[in-house]
Amino acid sequence: MNLDNLSILDKVKQELWSVMSKFGIRTVDRLAHFLGQCHHESGGFTKVRENLNYSEKALLKTFPKYFKGKDPKPYVKNPEALANYVYANRGGNGSEASGDGWRYRGRGYIQLTGKDNYRAFDAFVDDDILVGPDLVATKYPLFSAAWFWDTNRINNLADAGTDFDDIARVTKKVNGGHNGLHERVILTHRYLSELSSTGT
Repeated sequence: MNLDNLSILDKVKQELWSVMSKFGIRTVDRLAHFLGQCHHESGGFTKVRENLNYSEKALLKTFPKYFKGKDPKPYVKNPEALANYVYANRGGNGSEASGDGWRYRGRGYIQLTGKDNYRAFDAFVDDDILVGPDLVATKYPLFSAAWFWDTNRINNLADAGTDFDDIARVTKKVNGGHNGLHERVILTHRYLSELSSTGT
């Protein structure tokens, strides 16, 4: 496996070996899937916090079931209010008024979301993630993504191969749906090619 040819940020490349070893992402297929998914989720490893700053049109397209018969206007271009509403009472979060939706919104290269996930990750690292959830974005963006990958046994899905259906199954596990599947397929195949290349 050739990491030298990977067209990713140096800081990501430098941390890769450690997370590959710790979380068993040791084959070309596994790493191609992992990098493809992380790349898409984070806008090319540049975004470590969920963007909830939606226009009304985008909000209704992204969260349609939450606005059936409910006025979306108070949540337009209002990320904190939107997070507290759509993430209330799920994933271990409290009510809308608790502020948990915003506090435990998506962070990291694979968006770690919800208090239950933050609590589980907190038990895995030395830092207090529940008190300092932004550490997932600032200190652990790649590590938290690899932790999520391992916790959800996504390596097992990646071992099936890198055909369209294989990538779709991995995407469903990462995303909960198939959002951005076309780009995820392209990215996974790109990383597969780079990892398989013998050139420098």
